[in-house]
Amino acid sequence: MTLRFGTVGTPSGTPAPGTDAAIRYMRELGLGALEIAWVRSVRIKDETCALFQRVGKECDISLSVHAPYFINLNSQTAEKMKASDERLLAAARKGYLAGATDIIFHPGSYHGQPPEQVYERVKEKLLEITGILREEGVEVTLRPETMGKGAMFGSMEEVVQLSKEIDGVEPCLDIAHLHARPGDGSFNSYEEFAAMFTHIRQELGERGLKTMHFHISGIEYTQAGERNHVMLEESDLNWRAFVQACVDFGVEGRVLSESPTQEDDALLLQQTYRTLMGEVEQA
Repeated sequence: MTLRFGTVGTPSGTPAPGTDAAIRYMRELGLGALEIAWVRSVRIKDETCALFQRVGKECDISLSVHAPYFINLNSQTAEKMKASDERLLAAARKGYLAGATDIIFHPGSYHGQPPEQVYERVKEKLLEITGILREEGVEVTLRPETMGKGAMFGSMEEVVQLSKEIDGVEPCLDIAHLHARPGDGSFNSYEEFAAMFTHIRQELGERGLKTMHFHISGIEYTQAGERNHVMLEESDLNWRAFVQACVDFGVEGRVLSESPTQEDDALLLQQTYRTLMGEVEQA
């Protein structure tokens, strides 16, 4: 398959504690990717990271890391900015030791400032952080995530532009967030998904479509944006149109479920994708 499917965080049905058990469980389910959720903090020994890397290779599971939520590359004080930088750097360093190739993070808030001004500050910080990682030999891709509220930095255009301008940065496109962000139920049709992929091809080239990283779930939202994640079939998200657009544009990479029962929706997405690709017969 050209797309690998998996979950963000340990799947709810994992039979034993620990990320190594989650990796093995993904293999048992026939899925191909796992995003390790270090969303509160990064407190893990190097030996444990080495275990995750070994098990990931043995099970052929592609690993990524979700960095702590408390990252804001537009922090308003020097103290908060330093702490934010260290959280992202820690996730990248430990993630690399764990065998993760991609580090996903929430890029920040506008804090009422003009989006263009915030973009330049975020870009400056990412240039600084990617430079540090390169000097250290930490070979990971940083992926700013599209955000589900209009008050947060992270539109599709912003994360794609960052990826165009900074080596070592690529987008993490959260399809549920993109649907919830406007608050009006838009970004939910085949035509809109196709326009997104067309934009990515224009800005990042064909290679951009071959290295995609998606989050997806059902989502409830208000005019202010996202409220909470729900199962795909319990939502109004037109996820089948999204999968069809992935097939039609030859998209490759990873699709990771953030639904309440993550693995169920990951398997549903994978089955739908395989059917559309002609790999299995329609049930």
